[in-house]
Amino acid sequence: QQEKENLQGKLKLREHLSQTAGKSEATTAPSKNIDLEMKQLQCKLKNSNTEATKQSTTIKSLKNQVQEKEEQIRELQAKISQLERDLTMKRHLIEDLRCRLKANQENEKASNETLESLERKVKALAEDKKASIDSLKQRFSVAMKEKFQYEQMYHKAKDELEKKDLKLTKLESKMIETECAMTDLETAASQQLHGLAKQSAQALETLQKELLLTSDKLEEFKTFVKTLTRELHHRVQELRTKIKLAKKMEGIKACKKGLSQECLQLAASILNISTTDLYEILQEGDDEETAKTKMECEKDKEWLQHIQKLLEAQFPFASYLMDAILEKLNEKKKLVEEYSSLMKHTV
Repeated sequence: QQEKENLQGKLKLREHLSQTAGKSEATTAPSKNIDLEMKQLQCKLKNSNTEATKQSTTIKSLKNQVQEKEEQIRELQAKISQLERDLTMKRHLIEDLRCRLKANQENEKASNETLESLERKVKALAEDKKASIDSLKQRFSVAMKEKFQYEQMYHKAKDELEKKDLKLTKLESKMIETECAMTDLETAASQQLHGLAKQSAQALETLQKELLLTSDKLEEFKTFVKTLTRELHHRVQELRTKIKLAKKMEGIKACKKGLSQECLQLAASILNISTTDLYEILQEGDDEETAKTKMECEKDKEWLQHIQKLLEAQFPFASYLMDAILEKLNEKKKLVEEYSSLMKHTV
């Protein structure tokens, strides 16, 4: 532009000189030289104009390239912000998984299945994140190579590109920070999962101990019920035998009243037995009494089998067991009352 202005000044000066020189007739030969110089200067002016247009086009192309670089940097910044949003979403997801794990500690199988599914999800998310970060790194390296090539080709845009380099280094540091945060989150999640697994194992051990204690108590209860039923059965049988003996004694006394003592002694001496044995022989042969004793034995067997079935049955069986024992206790009570009344009559 300076050369153009100088040439234009020279042209104006030449024109002024040519006007002054045209007035004088004696200076016709030097005016021809001035016209030649004028033409040369006009040619130089055209050349300078063409060079200026070329330089302006190159400047425009450089500006367009700089704008493209800025757009690429904006795209990278948008991707990094998206990665940060993904990180926040991952943190919320990990917190949600912790809450679910705490709620599902009571059921071991369900908690193990949920833990495995959560571990698979975390691994898949970590792999996706790593893949996206690797792709971003590759794109970033390609952008850096292109940037260095454009720096070598266009030295005029060097200062602006250095500023963009600073921004890119900051973005790299942010990406490294996000990667460190991801690794910290993964380690924390794995530690918490191991802790929860240990807690569930301890809870299982305590439950197994309690189950063994309850099984021991159940066995103890069964033995108690069996001994109680045996004792009741034995007491009832003793009462029955006592009642039978009391009835026999009552019959003997009645026989003694009907027969004379001499006849009884005579019959006992003939049979070579005592008088009490003679009365027992007289009382034998009662078919109804034997049938009754058989019925009672059958009922006792059925009662014992019923108690055994109740102990082997599913829960709840306490009410049925109580009814069966109360039935036998009522029978014992009736036998005690009958025995006491017989003893009163005998006395």
